[in-house]
Parts: sequence; C-alpha cells; structure tokens
Amino acid sequence: MKIAFYAPLKSPGHPVPSGDRLMGRLLMRALGLAGHEVELVSSFRNFAATPEAAALLEEGRQSELQRLRTEFAAGAKPDLWFCYHPYYKSPDPFGPVLCGELDIPYVTVEASYSPKRDQGPWQPSQVLVASAIRQAAVNIAMTARDRVGVERAIPEARMASIQPFIDPALYAEPGTVADPTRLIAVAMMRPGDKMQSYATLAAALHHIRDTAWTLAIAGDGPERNAVEALFAGFEPGRIEWCGERSPEDIAALLKQSAIYVWPGCGEAYGLAYLEAQAAGLPAVAQETAGVPAVIGNGTTGVLTSDGDVAAYADAIRELLEHPEKRRKMGAEARRFILEERSIATAAAALDDILKTYAGVKR
Repeated sequence: MKIAFYAPLKSPGHPVPSGDRLMGRLLMRALGLAGHEVELVSSFRNFAATPEAAALLEEGRQSELQRLRTEFAAGAKPDLWFCYHPYYKSPDPFGPVLCGELDIPYVTVEASYSPKRDQGPWQPSQVLVASAIRQAAVNIAMTARDRVGVERAIPEARMASIQPFIDPALYAEPGTVADPTRLIAVAMMRPGDKMQSYATLAAALHHIRDTAWTLAIAGDGPERNAVEALFAGFEPGRIEWCGERSPEDIAALLKQSAIYVWPGCGEAYGLAYLEAQAAGLPAVAQETAGVPAVIGNGTTGVLTSDGDVAAYADAIRELLEHPEKRRKMGAEARRFILEERSIATAAAALDDILKTYAGVKR
C-alpha cells in the first residue's frame, strides 16, 4: 500500500529530538518493514499551546490542504492516510478531509481524548479530534490508558492496540557493567513534567546519600541551569553531566550503567525506558501516566507510587544493595525488549491491524 504519513504534533523530520519525533520515525520504518510504501506527506506543525494560537494557524492550514489536494490530483493519491498522535492541541486538519474527498481509509495511532476539553475554549479542536476518531477505519492505541480514554468518550470508535516499541539494533550486543553503582537518566531538560521528574529524582537521591552511587545524566535543553541547581548539593564526582548525545552514544552510556532511574512524571510511556531495558538495565520509575506500558513491575524494573519520594529512593537502594536481583531483572528486561518490543514485532502487528480494519491486501 501507498501510505500517507502525517504527525500534526511534531514531524518525524523536526530538528528538535523528542519521544514524539522518534516514535514517528519508528512507525514509518515499521510500516516500511511490513512492505508498504510510506511517504511523509506534510511537515506542517498543527500544534498550538493556546486556543488563540490555534486560530492563527488557519491560513497556513488552508494553504497546505490545497497543496495536498493538488498533489494527490496529479497522481500522488495514497491508498491510506496514517495520522500519528492527534489530540486537542494538535488535531489533524488534513487527513479526515482528504480521506472523505478521495474515499480512502483514515487511520490514527496514539490518538488521545480528554473529556474535560469538551467545554471551554478548546472545544472546537476537541470536536475535530472526536470526528476524526469516529471517521477512522481504526484507531491504534499504544497504552491501555489512551485506549480506555477514547473508548469511554467515543464508544463507537473502532479500536486496536500495539505496544510501544524500539529498534533494538544498537543493543544487539550486550554491554558489560564496569560499575554496578552507576545510575543513569536520559531526558530533555525542559519545563513541566521533565523538570518535575528531575526534581523528584534529586530529592530521592538525597534520601540515599549514605549509599554508594554515581549518576550519569544525558540530556540538554532550556532548563539546563535549573536542573544543575537541583543536583548542586551532591558531593563532587557523584553527578556526571553528559549533555545531549547521539543514539549511538546513548546506547554506549546505557551499556556502561547498572540501573535506569527516571520517575516519569506525566510520561506518555517513555521510549528511553525501552532503550535502557534493551541494554540490560532494570528501570526504576513511578506507576504513573503511561509508564506501566513499558516496564514490568517486579520483573523488568520497579514501579513505585506516584509522588512517594521515599518509596522511590528505597527502590533504587534495594537494587544497589542486591546485585543478584538487579542482574536478574536486567536480563529479563533485555529479553522483554528483544523478543516482545522490537520494531519487527511492531511491523507484523501493524500490518495485521491494517489488513483487518483498513482493507490492506497482502
């Protein structure tokens, strides 16, 4: 099939790295592995932080819609439109319209729906999201949380599920942990949930200052100074600032570490957890948002109650002080990713869903 791919929140070609950008790229590659011809048909970013900002995008939306109409009329018509991550701040302004005009299937993946936006200034965008979900041949959820949210709000929605996944190629060879007390976190430094996770992590590590550990932090962003301030009270040598790194460098850093520590405040799920587990690290996180979709509590890592800093600290201490438990969890984490959460597994699952719901022919 010829698939038109579009991500209204952040294009796979966007210059700023993020989990959204990475998952967009992974989905395109997975569809390609399944034998489909996938084209990123638009890089138009239909994201607005406020309802007022959403209105300012209308002229650009109409221009882009007309461009797509012209291209498709000239012979570039796709067989299916595949939209990644539409929600009230970033609805899909093109796919539902063009699919209706061209009589082709519309598919969403990771659509989310927040009923509290049914009223108020976001209501027009919410209507667009709900309409697109109803129109879709299938809406593919990546977490139980998102699926339940859509099904409760729009019971008639056609739903299917795949699990969050990564390409584990960089982790094909296992690492050798030189320092069993080395912790690592990989995350952007930006306001909001990321800063809350950094604050929670710093507070938890203060609880276990009497335990031997060091922490490597890979990431950068506008809140770099604020993040550094959170960890300023620790002894010299305890915190290693790695900065923003390439995927290859991240893989190497993970393989040199023992435990992945990231609370995960507000995380949709967190691809970095999957990468850490592929490297053979157990992950310590909070049982919050979509995080339980990527960590097996008690098998591939430990999930503690959301907001319980002391419990989070105790979970890290437990793995530091019981190396056999850590090694066992790390081995199971690696098996889990390589066997259950690889891009090859996702490609097969996506193809089966499209065949079932969207009329894909093999």
